Amino acid sequence: MSEPKKLFIKTYGCQMNVYDSERMAEAMGAEGYAQTDRPEEADLVLLNTCHIREKAAEKVYSDLGRLRPMKAAKPGMKIGVTGCVAQAEGEEILRRSKVVDLVVGPQSYHRLPAMLARVAGGERAIDTEFPPEDKFDHLPARKAQLGPTAFLTVQEGCDKFCAFCVVPYTRGAEVSRPSARLLDEARGLVARGVREITLLGQNVNAWSADGMGLAGLIRGLARIDGLERIRYTTSHPNDMEDDLIAAHGDEPKLMPYLHLPVQSGSDRILKAMNRKHTAAQYLDLIARVRAARPDILLSSDFIVGFPGETEADFQATLDLIRAVGFGQAYSFRYSARPGTPAAEKPGVDPAVADARLQALQALLAAQQRAAQAAMLGREVGVLYEKPGRLPGQMVGKSDHLQAVHVFDPTGKPGDLVRVRITGTETNSLAADRMNA
Repeated sequence: MSEPKKLFIKTYGCQMNVYDSERMAEAMGAEGYAQTDRPEEADLVLLNTCHIREKAAEKVYSDLGRLRPMKAAKPGMKIGVTGCVAQAEGEEILRRSKVVDLVVGPQSYHRLPAMLARVAGGERAIDTEFPPEDKFDHLPARKAQLGPTAFLTVQEGCDKFCAFCVVPYTRGAEVSRPSARLLDEARGLVARGVREITLLGQNVNAWSADGMGLAGLIRGLARIDGLERIRYTTSHPNDMEDDLIAAHGDEPKLMPYLHLPVQSGSDRILKAMNRKHTAAQYLDLIARVRAARPDILLSSDFIVGFPGETEADFQATLDLIRAVGFGQAYSFRYSARPGTPAAEKPGVDPAVADARLQALQALLAAQQRAAQAAMLGREVGVLYEKPGRLPGQMVGKSDHLQAVHVFDPTGKPGDLVRVRITGTETNSLAADRMNA
């Protein structure tokens, strides 16, 4: 019996890409490919790219350069670029990098087997269309080995058209997957040992299907025996409906963590970003969420140095951060994305933007340390994901998505235990398991 062909996938960027890479691996597994973590021994290398961060495309071309000698040493190797850079760059990738055999966008990766057949016939294949068929209808059932947590894409695309964002152009319009298929997929994941599911979407709380919103889907998932925890990301403030806020208070399986990007605390900059909400509306929303679930840990995204940002605008962002108190956050200096409305506007002086980013990150880091310190002595649930570095140690996530290290010699991945927090670090907690 011949050895299976080998597949190497490098995943860039967001959790949506992690999920997409898993599904691509499953699709190619049905074609006889087994995954490897060594690109030099792969028959097929896929770079599943992200276009959100600065210099995203150049990082891909740099990786392609490193793959060139590997392909020369193994002439049968095929190389593909998938994901959002593939969608945005398309023909340019094939022009700039002769080692690339195929380019496929994030909505067409179910066509990978057919594209590889074309490559075998001597073509260089490209598919960056938004096909009319649902890719999920054409993907094989999920069979890859899973841990106790899993991602489940429920929604793709975005209709918000924020002035800085390429997602509407690379992922397309908002599309929600039918609830029955999502529930079936979730049951299959739970049957294979998954105890926590994170629902994914570019704008996940815009999910709407079968006469219900995201709260209805969460309540349906909560009725699945064996599914103990539910999370969702990433959300838009304009789609935080009343029933979703209420679910944070009355659905025990919905974990007390919310990532809700605001980007800026200045109404003038929010308008320029086309966010369609104000700072006051965001603060009111946070108050309502906390009223429903007082112990919720809040996370957000911030962009510093957006075109036209003044010192007063920046101070308004710091004021908003102080008013909310975030347990986690992601912050970036603005970088233009070609084709977006903000890309043609003059930017803030880079030195000024860098100084603002450092000040903002210092404030956010202080809030994160305070949130970690506030956990000391508290009792929380932890889902073990893997053994720790020390003998007898297990590592998992708290209800609030904080990393927790627990000394538990009898613990194993998938155990959901109660612990008491005994120590805090900036990015992790230490805990003792409580007696059953």
